[in-house]
Amino acid sequence: MLGILSKIFGGNKSEKDIKQIRPLVEVINRHFASYQSLTNDELRAKTEEFKGRIREHLGEMDTRIAELNKTGEELPFSDINGKDVIYQEIDKLKKERDEKIEEVLETLLPEAFALVKETARRFKENAEMVATATELDRTLSIKKEHIRIDGQQSVYNNSWMAAGSPITWNMVHYDVQLIGGTVLHQGKIAEMATGEGKTLVSTLPAYLNALAGEGVHIVTVNDYLARRDSEWNGPIFEWLGLTVDCIDKHEPNSEARRKAYAADITYGTNNEFGFDYLRDNMVHSPDEMVQRKHHYAMVDEVDSVLIDDARTPLIISGPVPKGDDQQYHILKGRVEKLFEAQRRVCNQFLVEAKKKLAEGNDDPKDGGMALMRSWRGLPKSGPLIKFLSEPGIKVRLQKAENYYLADQQKEMPKVDAELYFTIDEKNNSVDLTDRGIQMITREGEDPEFFILPDIGIKLAEIEKNETNTDEKLQRKESLLNEYAVKADRIHTVQQLLKAYTLFDKDIEYVVLEGQVKIVDEQTGRILDGRRYSDGLHQAIEAKENVKIEAATQTYATVTLQNYFRMYHKLAGMTGTAETEAAELWDIYKLDVVTIPTNVPAIRKDHRTYLDPRFLVPVVMQDIVIPLDQPDTQIGKVLSPFQKKRELLIFPAMKQIADHQQLTRPEILNLTKQP
Repeated sequence: MLGILSKIFGGNKSEKDIKQIRPLVEVINRHFASYQSLTNDELRAKTEEFKGRIREHLGEMDTRIAELNKTGEELPFSDINGKDVIYQEIDKLKKERDEKIEEVLETLLPEAFALVKETARRFKENAEMVATATELDRTLSIKKEHIRIDGQQSVYNNSWMAAGSPITWNMVHYDVQLIGGTVLHQGKIAEMATGEGKTLVSTLPAYLNALAGEGVHIVTVNDYLARRDSEWNGPIFEWLGLTVDCIDKHEPNSEARRKAYAADITYGTNNEFGFDYLRDNMVHSPDEMVQRKHHYAMVDEVDSVLIDDARTPLIISGPVPKGDDQQYHILKGRVEKLFEAQRRVCNQFLVEAKKKLAEGNDDPKDGGMALMRSWRGLPKSGPLIKFLSEPGIKVRLQKAENYYLADQQKEMPKVDAELYFTIDEKNNSVDLTDRGIQMITREGEDPEFFILPDIGIKLAEIEKNETNTDEKLQRKESLLNEYAVKADRIHTVQQLLKAYTLFDKDIEYVVLEGQVKIVDEQTGRILDGRRYSDGLHQAIEAKENVKIEAATQTYATVTLQNYFRMYHKLAGMTGTAETEAAELWDIYKLDVVTIPTNVPAIRKDHRTYLDPRFLVPVVMQDIVIPLDQPDTQIGKVLSPFQKKRELLIFPAMKQIADHQQLTRPEILNLTKQP
């Protein structure tokens, strides 16, 4: 049916976009054919020719901007309003200049793409590329073994080192890769299947946009890929007269990193680009900054960077006065007692919910309330997660949640009344209830030991009742000190509760060599040097009985989402963007175009399940998790099903199942064994 509708309306959006690009591919290939008759020197000279055409197109605009800059600098320092008017006009002209750059690059695209393709062909078919030596060739020959100077000529070998391994260039762009490169130049996302050559595709828009001299940033998810791609593609760009560097090869705040950003094409990881931006905002003078204008960025694995990790803040922090004066160990015992009490009542509510829901009673005021209490109390509880994975249960929880969220959560206090604290998993927050405050307040202590005073009312009372100015100041100071102490105490309790309820060892973090290290939830890699902010890391350290490091304060912070939205033009490539297309458009105004494979694909792609809670029905049919991994997150989810013999496992299977994925027929064959 969808196929019929697609034919009636002329195909889906990606097909329409590609249909518009295909005539351009023919033009590129005609230029490619004509360039084959050029000498190496004539081919390389094209780069300067293209740059000259860009300068000519921008000539009037650049002259106008230079004149305004000169006028602004000549105004006296006291004429702030005059300078402001001029610099606002310059900012407006610079935006118009960016649009004019896009205009001229659009006309250059067929020739520039053909030039890169022809260069790739010559590197593939020739062991050595000989041409008249340029100043750049002579500079590069000092550092790079695959380049040498022979008299007045430069010789580039077609084999070089990339990420520590020797490679020989053997790639020439296919037509679908020309389409992908065009999509990237247009500031869109190219969705390309694995193995279709996204790294090679990036060479096309990178070369074209680098001609404008504003800088091209190619962003990868880890430093290995950043280094590898810069070394793999670098010789192609360098032979054509462009400079290439990778920021991850150089120390932060160094002259070498500043030069890396000054290169025509700069590779690096998303986090390093973000942290360099933060460091630049902490310098004392513009000369200390390393980054330049954010003009054009291409993001590899764009869905991961711009969606999955986008809202995770990058933070530069530093020490605070009395940063080692903390209460985590002092209050840990009380929080553990509170956590155990909460676990008991939540298990009771879960048992009650199971019983009532089994009877068909999902009334939000009865069975639904019991389920809601269990979820509000401990949303990451294993028994609760297992119960929610059963058919229809999550829908009933949603029904109860909708009821209690209505009318500005008017009925929510009834749910929370029987809990010691409440957890908002979405906002990553924990709040004590009156019952919880009573439990952790020891006998003989001030009943308001964990309650913040209403400082506004208290200060008003002091102003109203006290006549002596000195006594008034003393009471105000005492009140403010009391408020600060209580705020710190309550904050410590809340962070400890988060550590116990929302952060699981070997999932969100690991403990190695007496240190708590964060695990990247997307890649599973350990994030060395990264710490949770706002005292949460110290709370986890207290929970795990390791040394608690001194507290820190935030100096600068930015999310990747906000950082990448600063670029004049943003593009990306990935194998899986279509599912995130709506979100990518809403946040970044990035369109997704699915690029066809070079030859028809015969592989069948099945749905991927990232959340172990929803893996169970699929796993039970087709696969068994290795039996020597019962402590993994997936293993914990599957173990109850194994015990119920919903998946038959016998000891004889263990020898075969070790680190293997068994299909259903293999499982059935094994279950026949005694």
